[in-house]
Amino acid sequence: RIGLTHFDHIIALIALFRPGPMNMLDDFIKRKHGKTKISFDHPLLENILKDTFGIMLYQEQVMKVANVIAGYTMAEADILRRIMGKKKEEEMAEQREYFIKGAQKNKIPKNTAEKIFDTMAYFAGYGFNKSHSAAYALISYRTAYLKANYPQEYMAALISSESGNTDKIAKYIKECERMGIRVLPPDINQSFSLFTVVGNDIRFGLAAIKNIGAAAVKGVIEERAANGPFKSFADVIE
Repeated sequence: RIGLTHFDHIIALIALFRPGPMNMLDDFIKRKHGKTKISFDHPLLENILKDTFGIMLYQEQVMKVANVIAGYTMAEADILRRIMGKKKEEEMAEQREYFIKGAQKNKIPKNTAEKIFDTMAYFAGYGFNKSHSAAYALISYRTAYLKANYPQEYMAALISSESGNTDKIAKYIKECERMGIRVLPPDINQSFSLFTVVGNDIRFGLAAIKNIGAAAVKGVIEERAANGPFKSFADVIE
């Protein structure tokens, strides 16, 4: 377990939880908990990589490293990022030479510059855009808060958003069961179009029943509002 203590950790997890970067997930967690020593190939990297425990996780970090270590402009660094992502050998060789020369101008030894460039090239293939990850993290944080603090309302809204998808409805009802929330069957006198909260339970929405059209559901609800609960099956038909 990572043990979330900061919003940045959610951002990092979203960037990590993808097919390539998942290889780095265990290392990230060990570094966070102090089980793996965090080291930097050069002191200038610490400010750029300290938030991700020395792991080059974001595209923005790759660009910043090129800027700080080798004197790239941010526009040049963005071009480097794209070349690294595409792994074009000829262009990579040119960039490697340019990077090492720029690093040497900053009095960084050639072997250190080579090591940093190789690390960048490796991570750039997996790098995720941090600003993109941050937007996902904010949604994740908000939905997790709602699910934890307003579970019935959250799950009712979630199931309602998938009212036309039988597989998703079944999946979310199972999640309700896991959370200890009962999903009550549809009721002609209590159900509305969408799933609704009833006390600590959720009432099944009429619109989620197969082959019942929106117009029929609207008619049932309007009739019930105008003339009170239905008294019998015959009353419903009438």
